[in-house]
Amino acid sequence: MNGFDVTFRDDQDWVDFGRSYVNSEAFKALFRDGMTLVEETAAYLDGEGRDESRLVSRDATLSYAAESMRLTTLLMQIASWLLVQRAVAEGEMTPAEALQEKHRVKLGTAEPPKQQDFNLLPMRLQQLIVRARRLHSRILHLDALIAEDRPTPQPVESPVAAQQGLLRMAFRMSEG
Repeated sequence: MNGFDVTFRDDQDWVDFGRSYVNSEAFKALFRDGMTLVEETAAYLDGEGRDESRLVSRDATLSYAAESMRLTTLLMQIASWLLVQRAVAEGEMTPAEALQEKHRVKLGTAEPPKQQDFNLLPMRLQQLIVRARRLHSRILHLDALIAEDRPTPQPVESPVAAQQGLLRMAFRMSEG
């Protein structure tokens, strides 16, 4: 056992970590924290951050633009994941549909900024980047735990193919 066994037996029924987690207070707190960070970052980049970007050195201008774009992308991935999980919790989406959605919105790995470039950024932007990366790491971990519990969808035989199979069996029986 790896110490992270998230499926356990309770009265002979399996409990799905993903389903129980998205309905928990811990998920609600994570959702609030994530969406607050998205709003806080958007407000910063549209206001104070815009002003600060004009004050950075020429060398830092490119870093500021690149890192603010990376941060925005990372937060959009986080928000998408949180919204999909909330839709599962509220019954608007099945876990299987959430799995399909996961393939459309990838939780990519967050490439860390180069330390020398990071140090050129305004302190507030640095703080937002660090918070977003920590949240992203938590979500990647949770996503892996949730994915472990979700069965891989099995292909469903078409009704026509099923009927054809029954007909073949019936004809074989009548010949025998």
